[in-house]
Amino acid sequence: MIEEITDVNMIAFQIISNVGMAKSTVMEALYAAKDGDYALAEEKLKESKQYFVEGHKIHASLIQKEASGEKVEVTLILMHAEDQLLSAETIAELVKEMIEMYKKFDK
Repeated sequence: MIEEITDVNMIAFQIISNVGMAKSTVMEALYAAKDGDYALAEEKLKESKQYFVEGHKIHASLIQKEASGEKVEVTLILMHAEDQLLSAETIAELVKEMIEMYKKFDK
């Protein structure tokens, strides 16, 4: 998929799209846990991880290109994509901890 697209902005939008979905589904996991539906929360965490992994793969392909000597143009959109990637990862880790807290409160 990534090999077909060479425009750095299009690649950035793919990252943004995937990690945006990851962030949305991880928040759905939190809302499910808040309602006590831990099975749904776990399902949403798994779904979120799939999106995050796809976004990370796309990002890693850019790093591989640059490491092999190919110049990768750094654009504001690419910087935004990287910011979204990092914030999605941070939010996911915090949500996992919050879900565990909800579970403890329910006991």
